[in-house]
Amino acid sequence: MAIFDFLSGEFIDVIAWTDDTRDTIVWRFERQGHEIKYGAKLTVREGQSAVFVHEGQLADVFTPGLYMLETNNMPIMTKLQHWDHGFRSPFKSEIYYVNTTRFNDLKWGTKNPVILRDPEFGPVRVRAFGTYSIRVHDPAKFMVEIVGTDGEFTMDEISFQIRNIITQEFSRVIAQSGIPVLDMAANTADLGKLIATEISGTLESYGLVMPELYIENISLPPAVEAALDKRTSMGLAGDLGKYTQYSAAEAMTTAAANPGGAMGAGIGAGLGMGMAAQMGQQAGPWGARPQQAAQTPPPPPIEKVWHVAENGQTKGPFSKADLGRMVSQGEVSRETYVWTPGQDGWKTADDVDELAQLFTVMPPPPPGA
Repeated sequence: MAIFDFLSGEFIDVIAWTDDTRDTIVWRFERQGHEIKYGAKLTVREGQSAVFVHEGQLADVFTPGLYMLETNNMPIMTKLQHWDHGFRSPFKSEIYYVNTTRFNDLKWGTKNPVILRDPEFGPVRVRAFGTYSIRVHDPAKFMVEIVGTDGEFTMDEISFQIRNIITQEFSRVIAQSGIPVLDMAANTADLGKLIATEISGTLESYGLVMPELYIENISLPPAVEAALDKRTSMGLAGDLGKYTQYSAAEAMTTAAANPGGAMGAGIGAGLGMGMAAQMGQQAGPWGARPQQAAQTPPPPPIEKVWHVAENGQTKGPFSKADLGRMVSQGEVSRETYVWTPGQDGWKTADDVDELAQLFTVMPPPPPGA
């Protein structure tokens, strides 16, 4: 009898799980033939739940604590199968550990722009991105609806579906909110709470909850942002005449920085002569302002100039005509990075509509061809 007790003690299971991956939601306790000994010790740590599945049927869920797997603390399992008390496995079941802690700093974002009607700008397109956290609220429902028989279920396997749900609700909420585009930055906290509330019903059916959802940024298309920047600059300049003179002086400074560019020199000289003539007409003889100064023609339009990145250095500025010549000589390709004042960062020439045309213009056939 003593030998029997010794062997029985040697085969008592110690069932536990320590997660070192930080992205595993469900892990199945592996045992040869899924044999669980009578009297095994089950350890469920804080932030975990243990789910028993017996013959394909969810049998029991254990919350954090230390359990001896006996009939007195497994009433549901007792109904499913009779328990023996000898030196052999009384039942064969699967034990799944479910991580019930928060998974934080998960990313979401809109793949395509969301079209909405702004009271000031009319129809506009916006993009957004942010972070969220997720947690398993009902381990049994999560096992039935999502995991199934997956022995190791990670966050990556469901994050794509959750991102789609967030994007769908964001599009609907932002389109129906009626918040002006310029005021959205001041309402991102309320919008995040509203979106989390709207998707709570869907996540509840999966056994999940979303404690937090943050909207980090809501952005407009580059063309609209450039127009807003120009509008802000005009508002800061105040007087339109002074703003025109300031723009002309900036163009002259840019042209002077590239004395080798013929186009830049021509623009700078033209702007300088136009500015000098305008200032002379405004001053008049003996410093008197003429009565018909308002009829002075405006300065010529300022042509956009471009900077080119090559081997870690910046060259330019170049006019569009200069870039066209450089394209024909093979000095600039579609993958060359360019930048112009007002542009958000460096872009390839092929991504800029004004410069992409330079690569599609083909010369006509030569005479006699």
